[in-house]
Formats: sequence, C-alpha cells, structure tokens
Amino acid sequence: MKPLQIGDKLAKLPLIQGGMGVGVSLSRLAGAVARAGGIGIISTAQIGFREADFQKDTKAANLRAMVAELKKARDIAADADGKCQGLIGYNIMVATKDYADYVKTAAHAGADVIISGAGLPVDLPEYVTGTDTKIAPIVSSEKAARIILKMWDRRYKRTADFVVIEGAHAGGHLGFSRDQLENLETLDYDHEIREIIACKALYEEKYGTKIPVIVAGGIFDRADIDHMTELGADGVQIASRFVATEECDASDAYKNAYINAKKKDIQIIQSPVGMPGRALRNEFIKELEIARKPITKCYNCLEKCEPRSVPYCITKALIDAVRGDVENGLVFCGENVDRIQKMTTVHELMQELCYGIGS
Repeated sequence: MKPLQIGDKLAKLPLIQGGMGVGVSLSRLAGAVARAGGIGIISTAQIGFREADFQKDTKAANLRAMVAELKKARDIAADADGKCQGLIGYNIMVATKDYADYVKTAAHAGADVIISGAGLPVDLPEYVTGTDTKIAPIVSSEKAARIILKMWDRRYKRTADFVVIEGAHAGGHLGFSRDQLENLETLDYDHEIREIIACKALYEEKYGTKIPVIVAGGIFDRADIDHMTELGADGVQIASRFVATEECDASDAYKNAYINAKKKDIQIIQSPVGMPGRALRNEFIKELEIARKPITKCYNCLEKCEPRSVPYCITKALIDAVRGDVENGLVFCGENVDRIQKMTTVHELMQELCYGIGS
C-alpha cells in the first residue's frame, strides 16, 4: 500500500481510524494507530467526560481534555527515536455547540488533521487559519461535496486538504435518509464515489494540488480496501474494527458487545443530533420505543438540541455505554459489526488490513 500524502504531511499507511465518541477513540487508540503508520483520530465528542469538573463546566473540561489527549497520543505514537510514522488528529462534529472553539483548540494544539461531519463544515477553513492543520469534510453525496468545495473556494480561496466519503454502511450518525438505510441494496454507492472523485478533481486542477479521497463505511477487510482503490480512492477510513482491539479506549464490556453482536442486533435509530444513526439494539433502545427518557441534566453538547423534546440525552447514553453499561446506554456500530469475532491488537489489525498478514 502506498503512503498517504496530505499536503506536506505523510502517513506511512493510507488508513484512517475513524473517530468514535464518547470516549471510544481517545489517546490510547489514536496513538497506537499512528505508531503503526496510520492516521489515528481522537473524537472530541464530550471528550472531557472523565474530568472532575465535567458536570459543572462541560466545555472547559472538554477543551482541556482535547489538548491532554493529543499530547498523550503523541507520546504513545513515538518510537524509540521519538519519531512517528503516522499522523494524529480529531473528528469534530459540526453539530457540536461552540463548534468554532473546538476546531480552534484542536488546530492550536497542533493536530495534524481535522475531519468534520454531522453537518456541513462550511466555515471550517476560517477556524484553522494560521495553523498547519489539514482539514477534510465528511460527505456522503456528490451534492454535499460540491456545496462544500464551492463554498470554501468562494469564501476562503482554498480547497480541502482531503475528503472523507462516508457510505451508508458506517456506524454512528449517517448522512442518509432512513429509507435509504433500510434499503441498502438499492444504493449504487460506487457510482456516487466516482462522482465525488470527479467533483474534487475540478478543484485539484484549479489549485494545482492533490486532494486525496478517503472512503469510509462498511470497509471490513483487504478485499474492501482493494475495491475502493480500484474506484479511485487514495485510502480508507475504518472505525468499528478498531473497537475490538486491546488499545481501544472503551471498556471491555463495550468491546465485548461488538464481539458478541449478531446481524439481528443492528438497528437504525434517530439521534438528537437530528440524523439517523446505526446502533446495537439493547434495553435502552427497546425502552425508547415505548417512551422518551426525560432529561434531567443538559450538557449543552449539541447546537440544535432541545432537551424538552428530544427522546433522550445522547451524552448520558454514550457515556453510560462506554463505561460498560451496554444495555442501558447507546452503542453505535457499523453495519458489519457482526463479522467481528475476536479481540486483537492495533498492530495485528493493521498488519491484516494493510499487508494481508494473519487474515
């Protein structure tokens, strides 16, 4: 596999570990992926949930934890000579309240990359001005890619450093309608990927630069990676498979929920973010089908969340799950979670995916 060049930054392997919140992909996982030569991504979603003042001042706890987790990830990623063959960055949801402050904190902390979705990151370039952080929008359609790239061109006289295309088989929040997600066999997503690649080529020509395309969503093994390469992708992003690794920051109970998952356990739900999402069916989801869960504490995590009307608090649900209460919390997952059969390590997984060793 060829290295992934993003501007003046280089990762030995063209594989991004997808950002997973709350607390699933923090410094341990991202650092291990970068040490192996990939791009490790820390999720900023309520990243400070373990800080002492999280309940009192959630935003301050989160911003402080962002800086600390990046530093820890860099320490983990460094080899004996203090060098790193990969890159480290953040996934920041556009739907995050005070989104600009999170992006600015990430960039000024020295993040190699920022990947941003769960909405259109139309103002992302403004928030990284004066830094060397590379930025990528997450898009699920040619229309979304066209809107973002056109707006960045017009407003900021620049283009994306890379683009992440997230398909309908991904976990977490999804840029598709419920009907599309429940009828996956009708989607010709290979065509959409080619259309997005053609769209970004216009801006490559205008700015005289290479804009790598990374494809995400349902990518499980080397055969999937090879298929995306054939379509014209420069790399892939994989999230779910990294949950069942020793280095993943989630609890063992959370990891085992993935390992024990069956196809029948996967369900499309509605998130307070305003988007559908893919998660494991458990007692939490079953109870939501009967009644909403009243919110007693608001963490001000989402820009457009209305605590009096949303079905549940996504912060509490995700924190409960990552700490180990996988029946009464929200466990996001990818479409292929049922194919994960055992615990492994980041090194072993990267060897399998990138070199076919042990597969």
